[in-house]
Amino acid sequence: MNTAGFFSRDISWLSFNERVLMEAGNAKVPLAERIKFLAIYSSNLDEFYRVRMPALMALQKINKSKPGKEGIYTGTLEEAKTIIHRQQELFGKTITGILPVLESQGIRLLYNQPIPDEILPAITEYFFTQVLAFLQPVYLSGIRPDFFPGNNKLYIAAVLQYPGRETEYAIVNIPSDTLPRFKAWTVNNTTYIVFIDDIIKYHLRYIFRHSVVAGAYSFKITRDAELSLEDDFEEDMAEKIEKQISKRDFGFATRFLYQPGIPQAGLDAIITHFNLARASIVAGGTYHNLKDLASLPVTGKVAQYEPWPAVVHPATGKPRSIFEAIAAKDIIIHPPYQSYNTVLRFFNEAAIDPAVSEIYVTLYRVADDSKIVHALISAARNGKQVTVLVELKARFDEANNIRWARQMKVAGVKIIYSESTLKVHAKIALVKRKDKIGTYYAGLLATGNLNESTARFYTDHILLTSDYALLREMEDLFLFLSQRKKSGGTNIKFNHLLVAQFNLQQVFMERIDREIAWARQGRAAKITIKLNNLEEKKLISKLYEASQAGVTIQLFVRSICCLMPGVVGLSENITVRRIVDRYLEHGRIFIFHNGGEEEIYLGSADWMDRNIYRRIEVCFPVYDKDIQNEIKDIISFQWQDSEQAVQLDSRLQNQPIAGSEEPTRSQENIYNYIRNKAEKQA
Repeated sequence: MNTAGFFSRDISWLSFNERVLMEAGNAKVPLAERIKFLAIYSSNLDEFYRVRMPALMALQKINKSKPGKEGIYTGTLEEAKTIIHRQQELFGKTITGILPVLESQGIRLLYNQPIPDEILPAITEYFFTQVLAFLQPVYLSGIRPDFFPGNNKLYIAAVLQYPGRETEYAIVNIPSDTLPRFKAWTVNNTTYIVFIDDIIKYHLRYIFRHSVVAGAYSFKITRDAELSLEDDFEEDMAEKIEKQISKRDFGFATRFLYQPGIPQAGLDAIITHFNLARASIVAGGTYHNLKDLASLPVTGKVAQYEPWPAVVHPATGKPRSIFEAIAAKDIIIHPPYQSYNTVLRFFNEAAIDPAVSEIYVTLYRVADDSKIVHALISAARNGKQVTVLVELKARFDEANNIRWARQMKVAGVKIIYSESTLKVHAKIALVKRKDKIGTYYAGLLATGNLNESTARFYTDHILLTSDYALLREMEDLFLFLSQRKKSGGTNIKFNHLLVAQFNLQQVFMERIDREIAWARQGRAAKITIKLNNLEEKKLISKLYEASQAGVTIQLFVRSICCLMPGVVGLSENITVRRIVDRYLEHGRIFIFHNGGEEEIYLGSADWMDRNIYRRIEVCFPVYDKDIQNEIKDIISFQWQDSEQAVQLDSRLQNQPIAGSEEPTRSQENIYNYIRNKAEKQA
């Protein structure tokens, strides 16, 4: 699992996904939310097979070609498969346990159950009038040359028997990407929910009328999702990305997941026909793509989380200009606890304000119907100089980002694409305003994407500031990005911002060294960091050094964690916790005690190889004392969480937090804290 004090990134990520699965089995969680956690687990696992499994398979091949070579990834592929198998068994037990709870509330999800007679007529009508139009059956013996199983799409392998002939196999698509995965009928106060898979299986005899359908087994194929790009600007970047996206569904197969029970001859035939011999051949359940459980039609019928209405920030719930408010005092908002309308107002006012001359923005993942992009388009049409860096390589959002980039370009927005080998992951925006007296800056710096859709369930922190020195550095960064220079080819000196490829890693190392110096003087020394992922070895090694010097280190790491906490002589002063609750923890926070004069940074950067070495990331200082105290209060609530937090041990296990008799839940406490504070300031 580890080499020289480092967990495998992939095994640690699987540990996080297991924590998600634990919430699905938590009887204290509302039923509808438990079902969503099952969907999230399934979606996460699919992405693991699309993104990480190809790397593990390649690394295993390298290790086998070099006998005796030991490394962090040695044995990880088989270990990952073992863990996934165990988790899949837990998944099956969890959903089986949820079914009777649903049924007690008048809902029967037909999961591995025959279709009741009372709904058969309605199902048959639905099949012939709605489903049949989307089915394209093919025979393996005479398969069309243009047929290729789509990536992560669902299929049925039908076993067909004919008198006096050999058994034939046919493939039928399950059109769950076009039709709803589930169909519900209510009869005698009972709501029956049926998988479209089962509707098709039941009616296969009408498709293959001249044979006996001796069996029907679900399967799907997962393929490598990585894009292959070269650093060449001769060809339009958007066109290059589009070409690669079109190839994604035809990538190397990483997993062939099939329903157990299929005859070996049929299994072998599918593997041979579709060149799946090198993929992980996995016997799964009856149903695949259970991320679709997120669309299970139970809304309003079973318990959900009680809604928490987003709090309006006191400084922006007033009619005065947002830029006047920012000039008076730095503002921070914490979506989804607080309304994202403050961010929308920032862009909307910039688009119409006659004093605004220039707008600069980085966009990483754009909402499907982005109000921010609409504001940028209006700004360009209103005569503003608008420059937008659109990251086209944001995985699985490439096509959406390309669509918006082209629309903005038509409206007169200057569009910049990053280098093909260097993603821009920073979440920043800059507005320049001019009047007779001079030029003024207003900036937005965030820990999460400028995306009003994900802001509803990702916890993030967004700083609005008019700090001139800090924003002049942001302007220099935008100038650097707009000139499309290679990383390292600049003399920009950042004294306030921490920017990956420039000074980010160096400054964090220096801040840790400073805490080590305090500890060696016998003074209080403490570091508190909250990240999504922790992988980069130099920074982890520096944290180990700090622990050995006596620095107290508190870490929140939601997902990947390669640091091994609590190891005597290595990391006994390091504690790692993760929180999984109704919202996805996403903000990055860095607090250094600094002899009592704390320094606090927020930002976009996780401590992973990709963030440190292959991306433009921006972390930023929090100078306002009131905002510093707010951040510290939020972190304190999270450290006190004894209900939704777990603590990682030296074996990468999710251990419960030993709390008081009254369990505390940080997300609920943070929401109440922000709401009460807003009411007092209103």
